[in-house]
Amino acid sequence: MDLNDKVTVVTGAASGIGRAIALRMAEAGAVVAAVDRDSARLAATTEATAGRATAHRADLSDPQAIRAVRDDIVAAHGAPDVLVNAAGFDRVEPFMDNDDDLWRSLVAVNFLGPVRLTHAFLETILAGRRTAKIVNIASDAGRVGSLGETVYAGTKGGLIAFTKSLAREMARHRINVNCVCPGPTDTPLFATLPEKVRDGLIRAIPFRRLATPEEIADAVLFFASDYSAFVTGQVLSVSGGLTMAD
Repeated sequence: MDLNDKVTVVTGAASGIGRAIALRMAEAGAVVAAVDRDSARLAATTEATAGRATAHRADLSDPQAIRAVRDDIVAAHGAPDVLVNAAGFDRVEPFMDNDDDLWRSLVAVNFLGPVRLTHAFLETILAGRRTAKIVNIASDAGRVGSLGETVYAGTKGGLIAFTKSLAREMARHRINVNCVCPGPTDTPLFATLPEKVRDGLIRAIPFRRLATPEEIADAVLFFASDYSAFVTGQVLSVSGGLTMAD
């Protein structure tokens, strides 16, 4: 799948799934605008693309920062052909141990971040009468729920619904909007879980292993490529069969 110098914005590109997506897009020939708030690790990502990526620091919980990074990317590359909303975070704990600060942060980063960034870039894309591919990274937690991730799952479920609704609105503009839902994946976040929880999740997966970030990136590459030209409003679970019945 060749992205042929298509301008591709990837958020959360400093680590984990976002980093793997940024690298996979660059390998496929895209010009990548990599976005994250971690400047040091973001620089490492862009260096690994052999000159095919630029780094753009932004805190996606800040509406003003989102518009600023949009302007910065458009000035450097023009309107994007692909937007991948991969930034997100989680804290695994019982719902009754949550606090309001956690809820606000989860909603700001995991839901309003993609909503605001997508809106900002669509202003530019639609003004130029361009087509585009939008890929949102949600989670199977948003499809079926997840113990210890109740509000996180709520934000990801909201992102799934946002994807489907936006796909309906954007279809007349020939803008594809799709969603990838990773299951348990070998990321720094997964490594923070208690060993008993990690082992239980792996045993529950029919393939008996975690996904790699690169396997999630491959699904994103499909949605970003011309192979998905007639696919929109879809949710693809990449979970090794963990949620195949749901």
